[in-house]
Amino acid sequence: MIATAQEIRIQLPHIDLAARVYGPEDGEPVLALHGWLDNAMTFDLLAPQLAGLRIVAIDMAGHGHSGHRAPGAGYQLWDYALDALMATQELGWEKFSLLGHSLGGIMSVMIAAAVPERVRRVALIDGLVPETGEAAQSPQKLGEALLAHIDLAAKKKTVYESVEQAIQVRMRGFMPVSYLASQLLAQRGLSPVAGGYSWNSDSRLTLPSPLRLTRAHAASFVQAVQCPVCLVVAEQGVLVAQPEFESFISTLSLDVQRLKGGHHLHLDDEQGAHAVAERLNTFFSTS
Repeated sequence: MIATAQEIRIQLPHIDLAARVYGPEDGEPVLALHGWLDNAMTFDLLAPQLAGLRIVAIDMAGHGHSGHRAPGAGYQLWDYALDALMATQELGWEKFSLLGHSLGGIMSVMIAAAVPERVRRVALIDGLVPETGEAAQSPQKLGEALLAHIDLAAKKKTVYESVEQAIQVRMRGFMPVSYLASQLLAQRGLSPVAGGYSWNSDSRLTLPSPLRLTRAHAASFVQAVQCPVCLVVAEQGVLVAQPEFESFISTLSLDVQRLKGGHHLHLDDEQGAHAVAERLNTFFSTS
């Protein structure tokens, strides 16, 4: 399905965000948050199949067509949460639902837990809690992150000779995707530069996290969510590979939907997008 989307920009005091808007103006407001190193095009196959929703899919800071953070700043979970909340303020949404994939799913959970009075529903695609760390390792991890940030200035971004080369490399990346998925992400994520093409994403996005939540921290956010939650789990995705995932979700009141496919099952092909849409349409239409 070819998406019909409107392009908008959301001007925040500290950063300029780009977004794609799908669905009727009077639809239920939904803020859509993509995964790490992806962009708003991740919802281009799925969003047109979701009925009755006004979906605003933002390019999160440092991704796609959105601005990059100021020199010396970083991209922490709480920074993204603030961006998202301020974006809903600019959109005039007092209450809204969230649709998140991967990192966007993690952010959706954190926002819903932190401001439960603002969030109606949360739909998650193969994303739930962030990668955690042990408290005792925090000093070492902070040191590694600080030094990596300093060293980044000496590194240059990869330049690809052609768009096709960039698409092929993205297909085999940290999170492998189909040709179609890589092509869609490249439409929004690549820009011409001297010598070829490069991804728009801020290089700082690849830096190690200076501080990770502990397992207890991460669990507390999921447990604090008060609204209905639907979690789509990809059978070949990242959630099922996490230790203790099954035992953890068994303790939660989630609508868990398991579907065949990889981490980007909603973007890899039309069949996957349709399967996810069927589950989410049922979820959003349930009173």
